[in-house]
Amino acid sequence: MKKTIRDYDLKGKKVIIRCDFNVPMKDGKIVDDNRIVMSLETIKYAINNGAKVILMSHLGRIKEESDKEKNSLREVSIRLGEYLGKEVKFVPVTRGKELEDAVNSLNDGDVLLMENTRFEDVVGKKESGNDPELGKYWASLGDVFINDAFGTAHRAHASNVGIASNLPSGIGFLVEKEVNALSVFNEPEHPFVVILGGSKVSDKIGVIKNLVTKADKILIGGGMAYTFLKAKGYNVGKSVVDLDNLSFCEEILSNYPDKIVLPIDHVVAKEFSNDSPNRVSSSLDIESDEMGLDIGKDTIELFNSVLYTAKTVFWNGPLGVYEFPKYTVGTEKILATLVTLNAKTILGGGDIVAAASNLGYKDKVTHASTGGGVTLEFMEGKELPGVVSIMNK
Repeated sequence: MKKTIRDYDLKGKKVIIRCDFNVPMKDGKIVDDNRIVMSLETIKYAINNGAKVILMSHLGRIKEESDKEKNSLREVSIRLGEYLGKEVKFVPVTRGKELEDAVNSLNDGDVLLMENTRFEDVVGKKESGNDPELGKYWASLGDVFINDAFGTAHRAHASNVGIASNLPSGIGFLVEKEVNALSVFNEPEHPFVVILGGSKVSDKIGVIKNLVTKADKILIGGGMAYTFLKAKGYNVGKSVVDLDNLSFCEEILSNYPDKIVLPIDHVVAKEFSNDSPNRVSSSLDIESDEMGLDIGKDTIELFNSVLYTAKTVFWNGPLGVYEFPKYTVGTEKILATLVTLNAKTILGGGDIVAAASNLGYKDKVTHASTGGGVTLEFMEGKELPGVVSIMNK
């Protein structure tokens, strides 16, 4: 059991909180501030308990000096201040006297946001490479470290593992919720049903290997279904196929024939477009110039028949090209079923959470993970360095 922010007396302490403010930006403006909103509970707790709050986060990928201008956290500090109803002092550097003076001038309940931690990656990848000197320096700014950035918990960076190695540490409320929710899958209540979509089999190999022995059924849709169908000998036309992993699909289908449930009909078109004419095809009669863009009505009924029995459901990846309104039907119909089940229902981050949010189902499931790659790695059974490095109770 890991220590949490509740385990520390924060009064008068300089508390470093690693947040995930990696929000989408366009023309210097925040497009979606959900990650800022998700951080508020932990930040407010620290403020209300008299901490001097020092916030850190990355934003985007920083490979060269020119990347800095479009990936500053200044706009985040402004938006965060609006939510908190108080000034969030922004410090436009990641080390040095300006930062140290700003930290030392904090009063109890004040909040400071340091510039993008990945600015340290321009020379030597010090942040993403977990440079020990940088982790030690950042730790020297505070008294307690709280990791509340679940989205980077699968990475050993200077701003999570590096700081945690040098300070008393705990997890924030967001990380705590994520770990508790996903830990359900260590001993899931059965029947346990997994839904996997998205386009690439390669992204899900580890998840399939880990869950196929635990799950009662794995329902496969989206683009990745066509690699499995091709592995079974079907003509899938111009549908997306992960040729490098055909043999993996063949092996899984051979070893677990009763667990893998594939689409039996498809909405197919000749062009990858929302506007192209389409038709419904069975798995047996996809033409060579057609591609599957969504699951069909019979597949929706098939998947629902499995889900109606479920007590635990994990879902990662949409079942059609959800970016095109025409091809969200399968995903929406299965989401509509999911929220009616007497079961623990967890959406595994990334595109399926975005789709559920757009379609109005996100708040109706048991848990919608904020992670993308980190959620998949957790479901693969891998340890998360950003959590492992935190002190145990």
